[in-house]
Parts: sequence; C-alpha cells; structure tokens
Amino acid sequence: MLRLASATPPAWASRIISHMDEVLLDHAHCEKKAASTAINFIFRYPEYPQLVTPLSELAREELEHFERVVTLLRARSLEFKRQRPSPYASRLLEIVRKDEPHRMIDLLICCAFIEARSCERMKLLAEALDEGDLQTLYADLLASEARHHATYLDLARHTGVVDEVELNHRVHEIGVHEAAVLAEAPDIPRLHA
Repeated sequence: MLRLASATPPAWASRIISHMDEVLLDHAHCEKKAASTAINFIFRYPEYPQLVTPLSELAREELEHFERVVTLLRARSLEFKRQRPSPYASRLLEIVRKDEPHRMIDLLICCAFIEARSCERMKLLAEALDEGDLQTLYADLLASEARHHATYLDLARHTGVVDEVELNHRVHEIGVHEAAVLAEAPDIPRLHA
C-alpha cells in the first residue's frame, strides 16, 4: 500500500500526455537518478550490510528501466540529454534531518515516497494512454515501483535505528511534507510536477 498523503487528480494524466516527449526524457532522468541513489546508499552506509543486496538489486532494476525509456526515446527520434528537473526531489529532501543515523532513515523514507509517487503517476499514465509502447511501459513498471517503495520502507524498518512507532511517525511527517511539496510544484511536464 502506498503511503501517500495526497492523491494526484486524474486530470493530471490527461494534461501531461500531450507532452510525452518531455515526460519520457524526465522519466529517463528519474530512473538514472534512482539507480545512482541506491548505489550511493551502499557507499555512504557500509556499516549497514542489510542495505547492500536489496539496493544493489534495486539499482540494477532502475538501470534496466532507464535503458527501456531511452529505447523509447530513440524510437521517437529523440536522444537522452540534459533537462531542467522539477524541484520536487530537492524540496522533498529539505525535511531530512542532519544527524546520523536519522539522516539515513529520512533519506530512505524520502526515497520510498518518490517511488510511491512514481507508481501512482505511472498508473494514471497507463490508464490514460492509448495502447502501444508507452502504455505498455507504464503498465509494466507499476509493480516494480510499488516494490521499490516497500523496499525502502522495509530497509528503514530493519536498520534497528528506529522502532515501528517512531518510523510510522516519521513516515507520516514526511508524507505530509511530500504532499505540500507536490502541491507547490511548478506546472511543468514532469513525472513529479
């Protein structure tokens, strides 16, 4: 179950599908960043060996998604290139505490919310798009995005840093913050705007 504090209006997908070239490029950047983030956790927190295998697997899966999106970009005669990102992730991370190990817990929870929001929005796109490669892509990615959301929350739970009550409290706080960040996001064609 996704622990989002707000729901994206279904009209979002109707509006965004007219900008699918930009959305696909943004999606490729999101997948690349997700792979990088998973690997960075392994480097940053070697004292938590329980992170290694799940995040290594997650990073590989994110890179597969990246390659799949790049393939679709090329099928549309486009290439992967720089793009101005949505401020969503940087604004979301403003809630992260500075002291360790609470910083790690907050980062894991923030990653869970990014994955949950991606899952929610990919579902909306899969429902709004006509049958074809794009619709198939978004329908195919739903299960892995939901699983990544659960993986990040499970990792936060199993680090031994916080108990279930504290974890749920922090998930609630970050969820409320994530909803506020999304509500204030600029109206640009991005997965998280």
